[in-house]
Amino acid sequence: MKKIQMVDLQSQYAKIKDVVDPSIAEVMESAAFINGPKVHQFQKNLEDYLGVKHVIPCANGTDALQIAMMGLGLKPGDEVITADFTFAATVEVIALLQLTPVLVDVDPVSFNIDVEAIKKAITPKTKAIVPVHLFGLPANMDAIMDLAKEHNLYVIEDNAQGIGADYTHKDGTKTKTGAIGHAASTSFFPSKNLGCYGDGGAIFTNDDDLAHTIRGIVNHGMYKRYHHDVVGVNSRLDSIQAAVLDAKLPHLDTYNAKRRDAARKYNEAFNNHPKITIPTGRDVCDGICDVCDCHVFHQYTLNLKDVDRDALVAHLQENNIPCGVYYPIPLHRQKAYLDQRYNESDFTVTNQLVNSVISLPMHTELEDDQIEFITSTVLNFINNKS
Repeated sequence: MKKIQMVDLQSQYAKIKDVVDPSIAEVMESAAFINGPKVHQFQKNLEDYLGVKHVIPCANGTDALQIAMMGLGLKPGDEVITADFTFAATVEVIALLQLTPVLVDVDPVSFNIDVEAIKKAITPKTKAIVPVHLFGLPANMDAIMDLAKEHNLYVIEDNAQGIGADYTHKDGTKTKTGAIGHAASTSFFPSKNLGCYGDGGAIFTNDDDLAHTIRGIVNHGMYKRYHHDVVGVNSRLDSIQAAVLDAKLPHLDTYNAKRRDAARKYNEAFNNHPKITIPTGRDVCDGICDVCDCHVFHQYTLNLKDVDRDALVAHLQENNIPCGVYYPIPLHRQKAYLDQRYNESDFTVTNQLVNSVISLPMHTELEDDQIEFITSTVLNFINNKS
């Protein structure tokens, strides 16, 4: 059995290096390092893949989320509702723009933002909702878009973990995540389902005017050289990263299928264990399936009951099995985002999850013997500690 990694980018690269290497070499030979043809080519191909009118590449996923908010014209003091159980970048950009973050609890099954909690948090100052497609499972976008329409709010999808996922609407039609809200952001960090070999991100929108505004923001507010029409930033995807991403994009559906296949094998090992809740697509599939196109498994995350999670982490590490705890501290308890408005009783699910979740290795190169070793190691620990 080869060494188990949380994400095996080396093995993935070995299978596509005959495409990636010449593409990078082409950029090197052209010296078109910034905003070159490879960037425009990738942008167009990603638009076609997602079925979205506009993809605006940028330097990273955090910038993408910030720039989307800037493009929508949100003002200091405007309230933005998002999930308490997610990575800090989601709330970080809200605070950086002097907007008011409003954190709410998540659903206990999907771990995504709780629609009922959103309803309770809306005030006259609310201007936007940021649902996170956490761990690769789409949030309940139909309900969120209905709420937004009712209260005249923007919806900005945080699609950093969900690229390639299909959201099934109430009428049975499907849309790729990132193409549903008024705007969306994604990250191309190397470990993402579609990752580059450095850093990168993008903003998505179907709004022509918003896309125009954002294209200026990412380039110092310029539409014409040295004419600064809006307040902007310097956030551009470089051509080498675009070349890598364009080489990997045709493989994205296959990559996500391999992740789902690994998730099925994990699920088969853990299913019906009284102390383990496996991840499902229930939030968007109404329980029809355990593993389907709606989930792209950026992470494979278990929810444990009556198990010493930290001891299990140590046990896995002793057996050379990497794992992760995403996330160990809720955002409302992070020092940077403490707020007297928050009551612990409003975060019962998040407060439980931070003590009970554990993420196992999940990537495109997982092999059956690795999955068998991982699952047997987890089960032996839990069963012997009962």
